Amino acid sequence: MKISFKYISYFFLFVLGLSMTLTSCTDDLNVTPKDDDEFLSETFFQDPASYKQVLAKLYAGLYVGGNDGDGDASQPGKNPDIAGLGGDFSSYLRLLFVTQEFSTDEAIIAWADGTLPTLNSQTWAPANEFLEGTFSRAFYHISVANEFLRQTTDDKLTARGVDANLKADIAKFRAEARFLRAFSYYNLMDLFGNVPITTENDPVGFFYPVQKSRAEVFAFIESELKDLDNSLVASKQNEYGRVDKTAAKFLLAQIYLNSKVYTGVERNNEAATLCSEVINSGYTFADVPYRFLFSADNNRNGAQSEFIFPIVGDGNAIRATGGGMSFIMHASIGGSMDAASRGMDGGWQGIRTRREFVNLFPDETGTGDKRGTFYTAGQSKDINNVGTFTDGYAVTKYINKNSDGTAAQRNDIPDIDFPMFRLTDAYLMYAEATVRGASTGNINTALGYINQIRTRAGAQTITTAQLTLDFLLDERGRELFWECHRRTDLIRFGKFTGGSKIWQWKGGSVNGNATESYRDLMPIPARNIQANPTLKQNPQY
Repeated sequence: MKISFKYISYFFLFVLGLSMTLTSCTDDLNVTPKDDDEFLSETFFQDPASYKQVLAKLYAGLYVGGNDGDGDASQPGKNPDIAGLGGDFSSYLRLLFVTQEFSTDEAIIAWADGTLPTLNSQTWAPANEFLEGTFSRAFYHISVANEFLRQTTDDKLTARGVDANLKADIAKFRAEARFLRAFSYYNLMDLFGNVPITTENDPVGFFYPVQKSRAEVFAFIESELKDLDNSLVASKQNEYGRVDKTAAKFLLAQIYLNSKVYTGVERNNEAATLCSEVINSGYTFADVPYRFLFSADNNRNGAQSEFIFPIVGDGNAIRATGGGMSFIMHASIGGSMDAASRGMDGGWQGIRTRREFVNLFPDETGTGDKRGTFYTAGQSKDINNVGTFTDGYAVTKYINKNSDGTAAQRNDIPDIDFPMFRLTDAYLMYAEATVRGASTGNINTALGYINQIRTRAGAQTITTAQLTLDFLLDERGRELFWECHRRTDLIRFGKFTGGSKIWQWKGGSVNGNATESYRDLMPIPARNIQANPTLKQNPQY
């Protein structure tokens, strides 16, 4: 991706050294500089260029964890965003992958770092540093968004003498900041349930934000996303990598599809309606081979036509060897795999998939479904030892090479853009809402969407009789695996915990066993409760 906005994100902002260090979840935002190279917010915003720079910080923070990419606390001016957590460890995308994938049938990791193995087995506890990182990262993003919104009121802009053209741009930036804040609240609601809500109207400094019920957080997100339809840029009218009205509709459709989980009330009619609006918004199904969607040039090879909200990557611009796609690529290479064939400089012998996920495909060679591309040479399908990389098939979905086979910009940090929201998911959500009884959906239309997806994958088309909820859960896995959806999907279908769906090492045994239903929610991290003693732990933790 070669746009000026991205380079603002990854070069100028970080070189400038803007520091917004979240000291705890009870501080909304502490912007007091630690040295002369850092700036107070009020001073920083005197520069007309600062507004786009802070917006860039919000986008860049989805991939990187600090002002030098990974954030190295040992080097002055290169601190991670979150005190006490390394920037590689606390990368937003990396943490979403850890929580959404390792806890499911789609992925397992060999490493025994800290409490990481408990994510593989659904045996986590409140004193889990990976959950603490996820909780803190989301609230850090919320805090940056809140401060940006405080600093961009009409009164402040007028007092600084900001001209009318820049004010118009800032109004769009504010809408994007609110969307990114809503995205963080969505992840918090989905993972942890009852969480505090802070906005730009809350004070800066030490205070105890009030914990809200999951339904209240849902209502806040819903209200924000509906309102943003009035202020976000029109569909496909923003720079690539930045959100527009369609992204807000997509996220709203997601929360409606999961409404029964979040609030106890089904909202399938609304989900289907919004999915139709997304599908007809101007984004188009990418009529390219499936593998193009996950290659180094997926921002320009035709795949980008269905990317509604990508987290952008660039090997030259991003200095993050442990965050985002760099983590996903390096950690999924090991055994006899040739790292160079994956466009990378080496592998970390970490992530594979489990046999039950492999069994969702008609074969293990990608013949009957091109999406089922596994590396099997020297790998066993069964995982007898979690810590052995060659136990379990490796996954080759992502590749740091261009779709024509040429090299990416570099082999240590990938160019691949991560497709957080894409149009194909709207097809799948529409079909699911329709099968669940949405009166606003049409079963023949839904079938057409599913068969369009399967045709691209080289898989057999299906009939209306085959379009069941069980089929759709499996199809979501086949189409969207390793895109940070699986945990949420399994919970919505009632198959994440309990014994109705078992996979290897679920519950901690080699062949898997049932787990307790309370684990559909992650625990509020113990350290965050220590920081804000008004927080109440989720039941049974």
